[in-house]
Parts: sequence; C-alpha cells; structure tokens
Amino acid sequence: MTAELRPFRIRVPEHALDDLRDRLRRTRWPEPETVDDWSQGIPLAYMRELCAYWADTYDWRATESRLNAHPQFLTEIDDLDIHVLHARSPYPDALPLVLTHGWPGSIVEFQNVLGPLTDPVAYGGEASDAFHVVCPSLPGYGFSGKPTASGWGVERIARAWADLMGRLGYERYGAQGGDWGSSVTTRIGQLDAGHVVGIHLNMPVVAPTSLYLEDMSDTEQAAVVDMAEYQQSESGYAKQQATRPQTLGYGLVDSPAGQCAWIMEKFRAWTDCDGHPEHALSRDELLDNVMLYWLNGAGASSARLYWESFEKSAGRPGETVDVPTGCSIFPKELVRISRRWAETRFTDIRWWNELDEGGHFAAFEQPELFVDELRSFFRLVR
Repeated sequence: MTAELRPFRIRVPEHALDDLRDRLRRTRWPEPETVDDWSQGIPLAYMRELCAYWADTYDWRATESRLNAHPQFLTEIDDLDIHVLHARSPYPDALPLVLTHGWPGSIVEFQNVLGPLTDPVAYGGEASDAFHVVCPSLPGYGFSGKPTASGWGVERIARAWADLMGRLGYERYGAQGGDWGSSVTTRIGQLDAGHVVGIHLNMPVVAPTSLYLEDMSDTEQAAVVDMAEYQQSESGYAKQQATRPQTLGYGLVDSPAGQCAWIMEKFRAWTDCDGHPEHALSRDELLDNVMLYWLNGAGASSARLYWESFEKSAGRPGETVDVPTGCSIFPKELVRISRRWAETRFTDIRWWNELDEGGHFAAFEQPELFVDELRSFFRLVR
C-alpha cells in the first residue's frame, strides 16, 4: 500500500460520449405504464424526453470543467484507488471536513456548497466558519476503483476515510454525511474519536429496537407510518441491491436509459419536489449525477455496497456514539427520527434542527440551508 496522493483530472474520452449518445438513440423502450402517475415507476413519456435531452443537448464537458476546477487525487488504500476532491480554504486555520455521499448520489451533490464552505467571506459569511473540504467517492462509485474482493462495507470505508484524512495532514477534523454517508460518518465518530471534533448527519440512523414506540408524539407517529410505507412501497431497490447486485448490474451497465431510470425514480421519491424531480433540481444537475454512474459502469459496483452492508451491522446501529453530534432533519427525508429517539444512540447531541424544506439530498437540493446547518453545528465544536 502506498500513501501517495496522485493528481487526477477527469478526462472522459470523446468516444465514450459518442457511445453514450448512440446507445440512448437506440434504446429499446418498454410499452407505457397503465396508470397516469408514478406508481408503476418512472413514466415512459418523461424517460423518452429526458434521454433525448441527454443525447442531444446535455453538455458533459461543462460539468467536467467545473469538477476539474478543484484539485483531485487518487490514493491507494487497502489495494483500492480512492478518488478524492480536495477543496482547500484560502484561510489556513480552516477546519478540515470530510463529506460523504451515498446511493444514488455522488460528489456532484456537493458542488454548490464547496465555495461557501471553503471561502465563507466571499459569500457574505465569516472567515471563522471556513472549512478545508474533502469529498471522496465511495468505493465502486464515481472515479474511485471497484473492489475486486468482498469486504468493502461501512466499517472498512470509515477506516479508509480516517486514513485518508491523515494522509492529507489533518489530525483534527469534522465529518458529515447522509444516506450511506451517514453510516460511514457515524462509524468514523466511533473509530476515530481521538481526531474527530464532531459529526454532522442529515439522516441519523437508530436501530428499531431502540425506538420508544409508546406514548409517541404526533411527529413520531407520522415517522413510523412513513417508515412502514417506505418498507412496503419504496424499498424494492434496496432488496435487489442487497441480494443480487451482480444480476442488476448487467442491465444498468449496458443501458444508459436503464441506469438513468433506476436513479431518477429515487430523486423523484426522495427529494422535496412536489411530484417531479425537476422541481427540486435542474435537468442538467440530475444528469450530472447519473453520469458519475454511467461513465465508469458503476451499476453493479455501487449496488454492491448494499450486499456488503445490509444485515452486517452497517454502521453498528445498536452501539452508542459519544462524539459531539449535529443533526439536521429535512422534511422529505427517507427516515425522520425524533430527538429523543436519536438520544438513545447519540449521547452528545449539540445541534438538532428540523427544517421546513428539503429532502434526502440535502446539499444538492438546499445548498444554502445545508451550509447554514454545518456552520451552526461546527461553531460549537471547533
């Protein structure tokens, strides 16, 4: 293993983009759904419109240029290349902060928060709120390598991120995450408490056995109903990815329309979008994220994180977390827990806020609110 940080720039060959456009134009479409809503999945008319735009109008090179405006590296950890975007603040005393995405997200989620986090003064803030931001891509996602052997679950990723922060020279740092990033960030707080000043979560996870299910508040009762609805109607993707990710991958890696539909359905269901994903994010932003799955054929390798982690104590939800913790609960989050539920696991909650808008992809959907939440929490632990 080498601790070397190798400079990296995204350079997608033009023939790869030509191949994408050709595949999109030759898509073999299914017949239309037999309902007039999204209850059978993403509607055919919208998918055809979206994929036509992807093939004929969408500009990957503009996105590539925006990503390449920030320093990026590859570094080998446990025989696997990890891709990391490292946006340093102009303020030397800024607090290092590692941001971890989940599925079906990517480092693209954080593009609109990098500026305000690293250079708050340029955005009307205070220099004392500055961060050096580290955005790694999960193993098997984006431009990180794909594991060739099993074992890359939540705990191994958390250890790798702690190693990564040390390689970057950061002895004292904060961590933030949602979705799988929440599990990874929580585990970092358990494994590397000597270096982590605090963790911030926009989807804190508590084991069901530790919930107080008697004398529930109205908010808690609504959360239980939503959890049941998610298990009944929205969790099929997770079961498939947790049990047969390889089988799923054949379709996703071969068909851009298939990969796009698999992801876009979740952006419709999990964002605060009033029924349509483009109410929450622009079409280009949505496709930017899909591209980080399509370009490197990450359909199977990204799904495999579910196989590695489900039913294998992902993030160890039964163990307490003692580092200072901040939680920002967005109203359209998949799993919204109450503070008293959270306190059964997180023993030192310093910041708790329930917001009025936003969903699962907090930094992507509501960058200004997300930045405000991070600043508010980390002021308490810097």
